[in-house]
Amino acid sequence: MLAVPEISLQGLHIGSSPERSLVPSPPGSPRTQESCGIAPLTPSQSPKPEARAPQRAPFSVVVAIDFGTTSSGYAFSFASDPEAIHMMRKWEGGDPGVAHQKTPTCLLLTPEGAFHSFGYTARDYYHDLDPEEARDWLYFEKFKMKIHSATDLTLKTQLEAVNGKKMPALEVFAHALRFFKEHALQELREQCPSLPEKDAVRWVLTVPAIWKQPAKQFMREAAYLAGLVSREEAEQLLIALEPEAASVYCRKLRLHQLLDLSSQAPGGGRLGERRSIDSSFRQAREQLRRSRHSRTFLVESGVGELWAEMQAGDRYVVADCGGGTVDLTVHQLEQPHGTLKELYKASGGPCGAVGVDLAFEQLLGRIFGEDFIVTFKRQRPAAWVDLTIAFEARKRTAGPHRAAALNISLPFSFIDFYRKQRGQNVETALRRSSVNSVKWSSQGMLRMSSEAMNELFQPTVSGIIQHIEAVLARPEVQGVKLLFLVGGFAESAVLQHAVQAALGARGLRVVVPHDVGLTILKGAVLFGQAPGVVRVRRSPLTYGVGVLNRFVAGRHPPDKLLVRDGRRWCTDVFERFVAAEQSVALGEEVRRSYCPARPGQRRVLINLYCCAADDALFITDPGVRKCGALSLELEPAGDTPPGRREIRAAMQFGDTEIKVTAVDVSTNRSVRAAIDFLSN
Repeated sequence: MLAVPEISLQGLHIGSSPERSLVPSPPGSPRTQESCGIAPLTPSQSPKPEARAPQRAPFSVVVAIDFGTTSSGYAFSFASDPEAIHMMRKWEGGDPGVAHQKTPTCLLLTPEGAFHSFGYTARDYYHDLDPEEARDWLYFEKFKMKIHSATDLTLKTQLEAVNGKKMPALEVFAHALRFFKEHALQELREQCPSLPEKDAVRWVLTVPAIWKQPAKQFMREAAYLAGLVSREEAEQLLIALEPEAASVYCRKLRLHQLLDLSSQAPGGGRLGERRSIDSSFRQAREQLRRSRHSRTFLVESGVGELWAEMQAGDRYVVADCGGGTVDLTVHQLEQPHGTLKELYKASGGPCGAVGVDLAFEQLLGRIFGEDFIVTFKRQRPAAWVDLTIAFEARKRTAGPHRAAALNISLPFSFIDFYRKQRGQNVETALRRSSVNSVKWSSQGMLRMSSEAMNELFQPTVSGIIQHIEAVLARPEVQGVKLLFLVGGFAESAVLQHAVQAALGARGLRVVVPHDVGLTILKGAVLFGQAPGVVRVRRSPLTYGVGVLNRFVAGRHPPDKLLVRDGRRWCTDVFERFVAAEQSVALGEEVRRSYCPARPGQRRVLINLYCCAADDALFITDPGVRKCGALSLELEPAGDTPPGRREIRAAMQFGDTEIKVTAVDVSTNRSVRAAIDFLSN
């Protein structure tokens, strides 16, 4: 269960109408038997929110782990110099021509399930195993997407290794996080021997903004299991949303650190061939020359030169195109302190670079047979990894203006296995195949035309552009003129060209940071130093509980009528805490008070419900589902005065995670409170 630290912040009570009293459905009422154990009590009115500067935690260093679908890494900064971001050491191994400031998200476990290695080391060791021996080892790659796609994620969810063996997903993620923890702490000890061993590090984990609460809680649970932090010191771990982190970093950038895709040189396919964005903002610079004092203040307060000079560009979209997902966020820069306000809830979908890999796998299935590919992956898992590595290397060289064909090496194991399974060689299969864009080269390789390679990108790239266009069509984001393209997949010249071609014509300026693959990682470090930088977020869903209201004939359905002690109640009413797409400021609270039904009761459990719509009336309406439970652990009553025992719970929906605190009003003592999204 998610343990949440108590945070003392005043907030905004999102109250109910006078007719609606917070009376949870009593025991035995239809469909709500689980959510009882509490007696009716009118909620207290919360004071209005106060604007207050974020309190900096007394951590010596912030370490951010960018846990990606295809590659991962960490970076850190010291509290004494928070904006000096230190990248992790270069990783051992790697591929020629590829920067090694991240390592592949690959985990290798021994046949007994013990940790062996991670990243390049894991991939290379697995590659060198004897094919028969490799069948017993557990190799996991691109496993982050399983958490996103799981519809019934729990702590018992299983992950399947390349060889088909399964183990708990929580253990797989914990192994990976433990590796980064040990790697980072070793480097920190070498750089700063005087660093305290305890409570010195604030850890930051990145997750897609489109992830739901169960997936975020899952990552926190994995961090607990890995020993990054303890449940008792939960505030040492922050969950950062990937496009938010990129936005935090982009707001710091100077003009010379950005590249404008609209200035792409003819026939160019590399970032370095594009001109700087400087000239694009000369007019805005002249317009704001008169307000030099304001500009100087913004720059000195940590906002980059770009933002200080843009007059009408204070609204922008960040498109985080990663290995597994595309993640969009829309921010508005607030003056004078440079905080960020989310204008539209995070959106996106599974349109990351792995979609290109899946398209290649489907292409192989059309040539050699889908059943053969499935069998080959299961019986020659290490050779399959070799083939994906060979494709990845060629995928990185694909470009919209490339004319030459690309050669992809087929492992000998693939060639030999196909001959034994099919009784013919791969050259014959290619010759007989209906796929004309792939041939067999004289060097013993697959020879794919550049057009065929680009076609593999099209479904994924089209999905990304459709997501961006859908967001830009929203009325809340009108006036956006700037799009930041970030994430590992944003390095692709194919994606860059397609986005610019589709969106540049409508006046949207598409900008790519120089270190585009590290934008999220660096932004996560900055977020860890100042988590209050995103001041307002949009709730992705409507959250609430099931309650009883006084039954009103003609307004409430007859089947909702419940008569108890002579009083007529309407059951299953959806009492809303926060609505989908509602703006919620950091620190604002929704407060509700509850009273145990029995004097000696030690636990209060309230079911939480959610839906995408904002007009649901009952917890039985279509689209409304139980999504979690609010748990209040009570101490013995002791010296509590006789009478009803009021427990006041305060929930925060404006952070990257939903948080809750509670207090026993009669004793003013904190009550252990948690929201569990993984127990359904």
